[in-house]
Amino acid sequence: MPDLPPEPGVHLTGEGAQFAVYAGHARGVEVCLFDTGPDGSVTERRLPLRHHAYGTWYDVVPDVGPGQRYGFRVDGEWDPDRSLLHNPDKLLLDPYARAVEGEVRLDPALYGHRVGDDLRGDLWVRDERDSAPYMPRCVVVEDEFDWGTDEPPRHSLTESLVYEVHVKNATKLHPGVPEHLRGTYAGLAHPAFVEHLQGLGVTAVELLPVHTFTHEPDLVQRGLRNHWGYNTLGFFAPHAAYASTADPQGVLDEFKTMVRDLHAAGIEVLLDVVYNHTAENSREDLTLSWRGLDQRAYYRLDGRGRDVDVTGCGNTLDLTHPVVARMVLDSLRYWVQECHVDGFRFDLAVALGRGKDDGYDRDHPFLVALRTDPVLSRTKLVAEPWDLGIHGWRTGQFPPPFSEWNDRYRDATRTFWLRDLAASTAGGVGHGVRELATRLAGSQDLFDGHDRGTIASVNFVTAHDGFTLADLTAYDTKHNAANGHSGTDGSNDNRSWNHGIEGPTDIAEVAAARRRSMRNLLGTLLLSTGVPMLNAGDELGRSQGGNNNPYCQDNETSWTSWDLEPWQEDLLETTRHLARLRREHPVLRRRAFFSGRQVDADGSTDLAWFAADGQPVGPRWDGPGLNVLQALYNGTALGQDSVLLVVNGWAWPVDVTLPRAPGVTAYQLLWDSVDERPTCAAELADPGTTVPMESASMRVWRALGPG
Repeated sequence: MPDLPPEPGVHLTGEGAQFAVYAGHARGVEVCLFDTGPDGSVTERRLPLRHHAYGTWYDVVPDVGPGQRYGFRVDGEWDPDRSLLHNPDKLLLDPYARAVEGEVRLDPALYGHRVGDDLRGDLWVRDERDSAPYMPRCVVVEDEFDWGTDEPPRHSLTESLVYEVHVKNATKLHPGVPEHLRGTYAGLAHPAFVEHLQGLGVTAVELLPVHTFTHEPDLVQRGLRNHWGYNTLGFFAPHAAYASTADPQGVLDEFKTMVRDLHAAGIEVLLDVVYNHTAENSREDLTLSWRGLDQRAYYRLDGRGRDVDVTGCGNTLDLTHPVVARMVLDSLRYWVQECHVDGFRFDLAVALGRGKDDGYDRDHPFLVALRTDPVLSRTKLVAEPWDLGIHGWRTGQFPPPFSEWNDRYRDATRTFWLRDLAASTAGGVGHGVRELATRLAGSQDLFDGHDRGTIASVNFVTAHDGFTLADLTAYDTKHNAANGHSGTDGSNDNRSWNHGIEGPTDIAEVAAARRRSMRNLLGTLLLSTGVPMLNAGDELGRSQGGNNNPYCQDNETSWTSWDLEPWQEDLLETTRHLARLRREHPVLRRRAFFSGRQVDADGSTDLAWFAADGQPVGPRWDGPGLNVLQALYNGTALGQDSVLLVVNGWAWPVDVTLPRAPGVTAYQLLWDSVDERPTCAAELADPGTTVPMESASMRVWRALGPG
């Protein structure tokens, strides 16, 4: 349409390429084309974008094709008091670049204002040093790719097992992956790793950030790097360091190949996306892209032009601005339509739903757009339902069709199996089973509104952020000295238990108790109602040496070791067995919440709770010391098997009477967490039978009916 500016970014035409970028308060914008001569020398051509409308500057540049390296320079007012930070001496990345080559090399020239070698200076003095020598380049690439017969698996959330994984960590040390592919997109989709995922029954990988990212100045100064990737430099370009090739077109193609190959194996690809802040950090920090284009448009600012930081990273993108909201929506659609990804986990999602008054609004225009967009509304949308701002905890308060990371589930499961068990061992009394029961049944207290159902709860015990499963059972406190923050980083509320000794031990009794705790946590996770998320490596007992925030540890602290000891092989087989039980018993993964009401003529209810004596819990929920619980999930009314889960949270053995329930003639043992490796002995017991149960253990029984 002639009255409107073209689409943002670079689009190839018959004559060359059309460039368009938003810089709403600029006086002029140049596109900078970089060419490399035969001798390796690099030249820069600066061409003004001659047209602008509604804040977007654009032009067609002839003779530009795939492989062209480019950036922008923006001229305009320099008035920090009014958040006008234009500086033509700074090369800026295109927010819509689909490939980025090279890395940010920390230098004072990267700052829009004058700083010294210590990177401190005067915010009001515009710096005149050229930043181009220290900046990466945007690269024009082609979208064409042979997708073959690719089809998204489209697993129901009730069937899903999500595997949160870091691209590099997964295969960096994997002996079955060719060395040149280890730690790459290609490595993640290699048959040796795919076979591992399929053996676990994984339906979706949730990749830690794969958008192009860079490293915070304070990390670089300490000789460290941002390893997790929550420091975005480009929302449209895959991170080049995760590819086995240095060619920018090859990076994009390798990412797409990974998605295609995982789809062929029946595995969806979800991206952990960071749209709450950017790598430019606070106003005192770098000028790399958005700040130099239009600080006032892209970032949330207070009345004096200072960053409103609800992310802990110095800045917050302002999704109340239509240009920013469009950029994020365009980015999401790009990854779905051009790269075929299946959904997203939104980091610090509350920040994306804060309105002009900075308060959270579940009907924020951005959230409404996600829910109504014909492309995005059909993908899997998962919110991390908190940020670091005031009133930032919002678990259970996102609208459908969002699912949410359920931190209440994490905390309740850890508390019951670790903190309360430690108290029991010392002769104390824990919190009991009421909270755990609520989480086992799908967290109806949090997600029952707006017909969201159990699939709104993404259950997890561990994630990338915090202790691994093994470390939860081996450390009472975090050990983060290697991060260089004097122990101030990482959570202090770990709800972990070292079982009497801090760190590694050769004491067999302690090691065995830790392994049982790991099995209890895995059993709870994989047999709870909701959507389970497994942290990569937990199925192998991976340890980070007690570091609960290894965001800057690109080394063996973070990389998954595949040199497994016998107990790790046992834990892996246990995880596979539990995932198989979940698949084979649909009553454990229903979408609707349990009602507790009668569902059959025999008087049975869809879910019934019993105490150790085999009698209904009734008024004993709030009584002292209720640490043994039996949950009977009734599947007969739906033509499914019924399942009995039994947990003993005491530090001593107990006798448990299996409940007499309508339609149940016998119980068949399917799993006992006491076993180092699943035995599948299929022990049978009659209703009303009293069976001994070991301390701190969990059992799963199949409830058999007549015939």
